[in-house]
Amino acid sequence: MPRDDKYMVIAFGGNAFQSKGDKGTPEDYWRNAYKAAEIVVSLIEEGYKIALTHGNGPQVGIIAEWMMAGLKMKELPPMTLDIAGAMSQGWLGYLLQQALYNKLVEKGLLGSKVKGVVTVVTQTLVSKDDPDFKNPSKYIGPWYEKEEAEKLAKEYGWFIKPDPRGGYRRVVPSPDPQIQVEIEAIRTLLDNGFIVISDGGGGVPVYKDEKGLLHGVEGVIDKDLGAERMATALGASVLMILTDVEKVYLNFGTPNAKPLDVLTVSEAKKYYAEGHFKPGSMGPKVLAGIRFVENGGKLAIIGHLFKAKEALEGKSGTRIIPG
Repeated sequence: MPRDDKYMVIAFGGNAFQSKGDKGTPEDYWRNAYKAAEIVVSLIEEGYKIALTHGNGPQVGIIAEWMMAGLKMKELPPMTLDIAGAMSQGWLGYLLQQALYNKLVEKGLLGSKVKGVVTVVTQTLVSKDDPDFKNPSKYIGPWYEKEEAEKLAKEYGWFIKPDPRGGYRRVVPSPDPQIQVEIEAIRTLLDNGFIVISDGGGGVPVYKDEKGLLHGVEGVIDKDLGAERMATALGASVLMILTDVEKVYLNFGTPNAKPLDVLTVSEAKKYYAEGHFKPGSMGPKVLAGIRFVENGGKLAIIGHLFKAKEALEGKSGTRIIPG
């Protein structure tokens, strides 16, 4: 479909809500949400129409732990991961929605450049036969030391793996996203002047049965891959993936680490195949960028949350371009 130069999809990483060293208090969440909102509003002032998505891995893990605690006390029934995902969309969407609204009011933009801010609890279609259901790969929840992780795995039947960023975390199925069920609602809101927060955590994974009815499944979709599906379906020109590192690196974490400013799709695919970008970390971000540009997007950017504007101007971040 034709690409609109002023349509942009931004995928926030976890540092939009909880930075390293934060305890995860409401004050931490609000402080970070306002920082993220300020960045979005600066791009609104440049004339962009923006759809936002965000990660939810730590929050889904926290919700799952609350559920486990309730189950252990025999006071609350257990809930499934799809329900936890929907809960996290409301939780984090509320934070961003209010922070954006207030920043727009402060800047005098509400009602002039933007009609309002809306959070859409989003369902994302997946295949119920996706191979990741047999080999879980998505990290959720907090980080554990090895001994504690092994205890939790034994007690709750969790899959636990070492996280490339350190420590051990729970992993759950992460099926490949196909399309957001609510994509036309998201498009209508954008076309009518709203900032849309949707597809949080990649959306709640659902599949269609033979009658066309939807059913939630146990899993968490990667938010970057979900953002690509949404950006492509909306006809956005730019997909911006914001995280807590400034650039993509070759040989990340080694003395030979090399930052990358610009990657053609063919270069990105080569490095991806060589294993430079780890699953559960930079891998899905690069893959999302590759897919977006291959599907007709003009530019994918991976950069630091606090340098979003510089990344858009080509002064920071890594850009994935056709070629």
